[in-house]
Amino acid sequence: MVLNAGEELVDVVDESDQIIQTVPRRVMRADRLRHRAAFIAILDGAGRLLVHRRSPQKDIWPSWCDIAVGGVVGVGESYLEAARRELAEEVGINQVDLIELDPVMSRSYEDDQVSLMARCYVVTTQGPFTFDDGEVVEAWWVHRDGLDDLLRREKFLPDSLALLLPLIDF
Repeated sequence: MVLNAGEELVDVVDESDQIIQTVPRRVMRADRLRHRAAFIAILDGAGRLLVHRRSPQKDIWPSWCDIAVGGVVGVGESYLEAARRELAEEVGINQVDLIELDPVMSRSYEDDQVSLMARCYVVTTQGPFTFDDGEVVEAWWVHRDGLDDLLRREKFLPDSLALLLPLIDF
């Protein structure tokens, strides 16, 4: 049983998305090791995207805004399994149709904080949403022009902006 998120095991992958080792999450973060992640855009079907603010307790980019629900793929999980788990944990959404936006390959992202391989998904739902696990502190719908305004005013996770935003049309 995992006692805290820092002890959760994470697969480290190479540039071809092949697993090369398994380490605790705290080691992955401290050493900026390449790992797998899933990003899910939530659209409402009426031209809006769900944006949320992360908890101040997050291990990276606390209290920043994000255009994606998602996170680290667990050991032994597929990208799709992780996406479904993250949707359920972060916003209380289960049994929805997830559309993979680039089913051919994983996408790579690196900066001075993270190194990862990701798969991006989109789901269309109007909720209702619940934020029971504490990772999301608030969420709201935005149209594209509203997102552009928010991007000028708030800090947003750079990985989901780089990998997911170019793939979604809202």
